[in-house]
Amino acid sequence: MEVQVIFALSLAIFFFNEAQSSTFTLKNNCPYTVWPGILTGAGPQLSSTGFELATQASLNLNVPPPWSGRFWGRTHCVTTDSKFQCATADCGSGQITCNGGGAIPPASLIEFTLAPNNGKDFYDISLVDGFNLPLSVTPHGRLLGCNTTSCAADVNTVCPSELQVKGLGGGVIACKSACLAFKQPQYCCTSA
Repeated sequence: MEVQVIFALSLAIFFFNEAQSSTFTLKNNCPYTVWPGILTGAGPQLSSTGFELATQASLNLNVPPPWSGRFWGRTHCVTTDSKFQCATADCGSGQITCNGGGAIPPASLIEFTLAPNNGKDFYDISLVDGFNLPLSVTPHGRLLGCNTTSCAADVNTVCPSELQVKGLGGGVIACKSACLAFKQPQYCCTSA
């Protein structure tokens, strides 16, 4: 299976089918460094749970089905006092690898489920945890004929002021979900 996924205005992931296994190729097309994070929900742990991708750099990960999990892009990351931390979508591990930690909202997510034995694979883009980077998934290989899905717009540019997360320079670097910002049942789908 081959799928192209674009995080933020430029981080891309490609998926290639090799018999039962797939190769996810993550590529950063952003004009700045992005640190992808990976969380396995079911199936084998991938060889990496987080890494640095400079502009135009890419990394391949082999993924045998069945597997499900999430990918996201972390931005504005620094290491201080030997602790790695990102201003958006950090996973809280204190390291470049996430080691089982998921994205701390707000974070744009790409979710995958790879089925065994050429079963139906699923993928989606989720902004349920807010937004930090535009995303796109374009299927190839055994998913050829499936539709591209994306949130290609930079939501940060139209984020309402009460949902904005601002960086050190004062610019908007992420947009909270209404649930995260207001913590009320009508925004979190927690009441009848």
